[in-house]
Amino acid sequence: MFTPEITHAECRKCGTRVAGLDGRYACGVCGWTNDWSEGHRPLPRAEDDPDFPGPGVSPANPLAD
Repeated sequence: MFTPEITHAECRKCGTRVAGLDGRYACGVCGWTNDWSEGHRPLPRAEDDPDFPGPGVSPANPLAD
C-alpha cells in the first residue's frame, strides 16, 4: 500500500495555483482538469480498495436509503 503525494502546479487555463494527488489536478476556479494519464503513478485498481465488494457485485449506494 502507498500513501499519495500532495503535489502542486499552475492551472494551464487560468494560472491559479492548484494542489492535487500524485500529479492529478482539478482547478476550482475555472474547472480545468489534467488528463488522468499525466499522474505520477498508475491509478489503483478497484480490487485494491478494501471496500471492493467483489467481482460482479454492484457497490451499495449509501444515499439510496
